[in-house]
Amino acid sequence: QVQLVESGGGLVQTGGSLRLSCAASGRTFSGYVMGWFRQAPGKEREFVAAISWSSGNTYYTDSVKGRFTISRDNAKNTVYLQMNSLKPEDTAVYNCAARYGYALADMGRDYEYWGQGTQVTVSS
Repeated sequence: QVQLVESGGGLVQTGGSLRLSCAASGRTFSGYVMGWFRQAPGKEREFVAAISWSSGNTYYTDSVKGRFTISRDNAKNTVYLQMNSLKPEDTAVYNCAARYGYALADMGRDYEYWGQGTQVTVSS
């Protein structure tokens, strides 16, 4: 059974940094793509970043390019989202997701497995 467990959220001031972690278990993820999504109150879920577990190729939404970095640690079966220069508009619940395949998809419906989410709040 696939499990994705996020951690690392919290409250930070504008300009600060946080690192989110997504611990994956239940199978070998070498053929998977891992994604981060976020949803702010009253808004639709939004794609943030994705990484191919096997190749390490990455893909970001424009609003986080240059500020966020997605990475993975194969030995720990963990995916990270390093978030720098945080802005109030980054405030949201952040979810980790996994999909089988090599395409760096940016649609939530393409992902099969989801974590429970972690809250990120950026104060102004």
